[in-house]
Amino acid sequence: MSSGEGSLQAPTRQAIDWKNPDFADPVKLDEEMRRVFDICHGCRRCFNLCDSFPRLFDLIDGGANEDVESLASEDFKPVVEACTLCDMCFMTKCPYVPPHPFMLDFPHLMLRHRFVEAKNGHSDFTQNQLAQMDRNGALSRATAPVINWAGQNKPMRTVLDKTVGIDAKATLPKFAGRTFVLADKQEPNQPNVAGPAFGKRKAALYATCFVNYNKPVTGMAARDVLNHLGVETTVTYPGCCGMPFLEQAKLEKVADSATKVAKELMALIDQGFDIVALTASCGLMLKFEWALVCPDNEDVQKLARHTYDIDEYVVDVMKKNGTMPMTPLPEGVTVHLACHARAQNMGPKAAQMLKLIPDTPVDVIERCSGHGGTFGVVKPTHDLAVKVGRPVFRAANSQKRGHIVSDCPLAAQHIVANTDTGVTEPEHPVQIMARAFGLTEK
Repeated sequence: MSSGEGSLQAPTRQAIDWKNPDFADPVKLDEEMRRVFDICHGCRRCFNLCDSFPRLFDLIDGGANEDVESLASEDFKPVVEACTLCDMCFMTKCPYVPPHPFMLDFPHLMLRHRFVEAKNGHSDFTQNQLAQMDRNGALSRATAPVINWAGQNKPMRTVLDKTVGIDAKATLPKFAGRTFVLADKQEPNQPNVAGPAFGKRKAALYATCFVNYNKPVTGMAARDVLNHLGVETTVTYPGCCGMPFLEQAKLEKVADSATKVAKELMALIDQGFDIVALTASCGLMLKFEWALVCPDNEDVQKLARHTYDIDEYVVDVMKKNGTMPMTPLPEGVTVHLACHARAQNMGPKAAQMLKLIPDTPVDVIERCSGHGGTFGVVKPTHDLAVKVGRPVFRAANSQKRGHIVSDCPLAAQHIVANTDTGVTEPEHPVQIMARAFGLTEK
């Protein structure tokens, strides 16, 4: 195989061979980590993306012979811990990703290490509990005021910090008393007959666990924007996509989620609906990660071909079918391009969408916020999440726009919590579109 150097070809990802016994073989894993780390050591192009690479390079430079061979295998764990699976090294920096003969996929190598650790019984209790998104959402819905109070109460946060390792400084998402699925049923809406896409497009909004349980306002904004443009919509939520379990390399649970959800979404695809994901991480799962975890599942493969990110879909509708009048937002918008949106390889759709609003300043931040799901919440990595996000915080503070948005709701929350722009409420880009179309005042 031959390939050009410097990421001149599009990266292609290989299926995750997690059912192969060699995948979980500690000796073979160690050999592969040393092979990859040696290549990274000779390149160092990713030194500024996250803390995994500075840790790796400092580890090598501080070794007896300043090489990978002299390192102890147990010293690799801090490198793995610092990886948020943002995929930016694979997508934007590494010159040795497939189809290059070196076949590097650093994030999936970190995933493999976590998989082996989990197989050997090394699993974090708190992260596992936080990953139970549907259980947590269902239980918290009935007691949302109490849960939200506890999430902001300093004595309670101190107890959580000391007992289960949820960092007292981390901002926790609030839970809604009414899910997005229920809100859609209780407040039905119809496609605008004057909309340019009326009778031409149908979209099934995959609610995602965060939008369904934590921020239904994002889902309602997405639905209303599409309806305003004439798109017929339905809301669906067969279950969580499993991204929190992917972070922990619980690949069997991810495969179970993929099989269940994909099977239920097939009926909507067969009825002519496009599947539209409302958060970036979930869109990445449906489009790419599921297909790599379940390469032989035809439903999963078909779903990947019929899934859109919400920003991607709005831009597509407005480009192909037309738009409607919008009101300028002179206070402007700072739009953070979430890593998992960038990893979908679709272009900066959030920025493209918001720049369609007339006379509205749009500033773009194209760097990891550092949050990474539970990474920004648990005590061992919260401070690291803040460290990685500092360049983003500085940019947002200097821009001083009236809105801070991100395709990743946790990234948006993380940015707002660590800046002093005067913005108090993180938003999704589609909420800004709803405001520009006059569909909401807030």
